[in-house]
Amino acid sequence: MKTKLDYYRIFYETAKFSSFSLAAQHLYISQSAISQCIHQLETDLQTRLFSRSRTGIALTKEGTLLFQKIETAMQAIMQGESLLERLRHLESGALTIAAGDTITTHFLLPYLEQFHKTYPGIRIEMANSYSSHMLQLVKDGKADLAFVNLPAYDEELCIAPCLQIHDIFVCGAAFPIKSKYSLEEIAALPLILLEKNSSSRRFLDKVFAEKHIALVPQIEIAAHELLLQFASIHLGVACVVEEFSKEALSTGKVKKLPLTPQLPPRSIGCAYLRGGTLSQAAQAFLKLTGQNI
Repeated sequence: MKTKLDYYRIFYETAKFSSFSLAAQHLYISQSAISQCIHQLETDLQTRLFSRSRTGIALTKEGTLLFQKIETAMQAIMQGESLLERLRHLESGALTIAAGDTITTHFLLPYLEQFHKTYPGIRIEMANSYSSHMLQLVKDGKADLAFVNLPAYDEELCIAPCLQIHDIFVCGAAFPIKSKYSLEEIAALPLILLEKNSSSRRFLDKVFAEKHIALVPQIEIAAHELLLQFASIHLGVACVVEEFSKEALSTGKVKKLPLTPQLPPRSIGCAYLRGGTLSQAAQAFLKLTGQNI
């Protein structure tokens, strides 16, 4: 392009107002600067764009053709600027969060509700899968944030803990329990555990394996809520997250088995691209969850 874009902006404003002086006022530059820019543009294009008379200026036929094209481009630019302004003020856009059902239900739900009330113009999209796949969604640009069970490691991602959780064993209300259980005694019970491909199950297996204890559950399922349901109807003893089981525990639907020593705590973490620029919406959501970025 041999002509500066600023010249086309000045041409557009001058043609729109049909006046050098009004265009100058709108652009906050002098009328002589407007005249010089139009003269330079006509020289660059080797075309007369305005006809001048004592009553004012008017577009030539060639100037009208150019104005029609410039008007479309200027409207597109202004629409783009308006969209970016709305995004910056969180008035529009989308936020995609990858998280499993359990984390969404017991951790994210109140934050999602608060975010939607505060920024109703932001469309919230959810992606649900296993932790490794959810991390990949962030790396592929298909999710802004992923909330996963820790530990999780990936050099391309920032993964920060946002909630500490504790794994406990629970049984139904009528299940007879002792004053305390060792890991060996727990392993000998009819266990209900999450499937092996879950990060929670891998954590549990690792803790017991470090004590040379193998876990052989009678039932393996995919949903945390089913662990509580199955334990409550005395199908076995389930390993659940204490923070996500408060209602079932407080109502007596299930009882906590006293384990000595207790299982080490772990965390739920939030992952986002390392070195990338988080959207305004993603930054706002992280602030709601108490994350410093």
